[in-house]
Amino acid sequence: MGGVSGSYLLLPFQITVLGYTTPGASSTNLLYNIIAVPGGVYRYIREGRMAWPLSWLIIVCTLPGTLIGAIIRIRYLSSVQDFKYFAGLILLYLAARMFYDLSPLAGKRITKAARLERRFRKNRQEGDGDAAVKQSFIKTIELSWKRYAFEFHGEIFSLNIIRLFLFTFIIGMVGGIYGIGGAAIIAPFLTTSFGLPVYAIAGATLTANLATSITGILFYSLAGILFGSGAPAGPDWILGILMGSGGFIGIYMGASIQRYFPARTIKVILALTSLSLSLEYLLNIY
Repeated sequence: MGGVSGSYLLLPFQITVLGYTTPGASSTNLLYNIIAVPGGVYRYIREGRMAWPLSWLIIVCTLPGTLIGAIIRIRYLSSVQDFKYFAGLILLYLAARMFYDLSPLAGKRITKAARLERRFRKNRQEGDGDAAVKQSFIKTIELSWKRYAFEFHGEIFSLNIIRLFLFTFIIGMVGGIYGIGGAAIIAPFLTTSFGLPVYAIAGATLTANLATSITGILFYSLAGILFGSGAPAGPDWILGILMGSGGFIGIYMGASIQRYFPARTIKVILALTSLSLSLEYLLNIY
């Protein structure tokens, strides 16, 4: 519902519950994305809530960073303690960004998105079904080398492409290390820094997550041979398929019922979950 695949929560599960701590846990996370994400992507396409230019921009910007992140994970963060510390910091950052998004400090752009999100839910639940669906289609207004603008539910939103590239390259690197494809970080980043509504960007971030996960898992398998530290870097196929199968159903259902949940509720759930996991890792590292 929040435009993230859930893989950022599965990595702590693998480490803490299953004891799977090698770089292979990160690539298994990416395998989960490949299997689980298509259901949600299909649902957003079906509802017309897919910002294709934004998807491609995120893919192009994050992909180089994802590949670099895979090398860093294999060569320098294969230690369980070091990786837990890194994961704890990333989860803490995610929680902080989402809590900021929910606070008055977020500013007018976030307020604009929040108003639209409330209107979107009301129209989809109370208005005419066909008219509401048509109104929620995403329409590209402008696409150039420096600016992308789209219309969603009667409002126009825009972002600076150069700024997007600089930030998402770093996000892609972090996502490559963690094994999440970057979407878990990009989704709250787009809602907070660019003031984009979660109902409009969820499909784009999931699609980008799928594309970077496919490339990332191939690179992890190759990089484990070329740059490996001795620990397996390829995915656990059985585990990834099992988790991905459950994720496929969950993501499809989440995309289907997203419009019935307030965006604020979705963000609070994600923020609290991220915060609790980050404190667990940062306070119990050794």
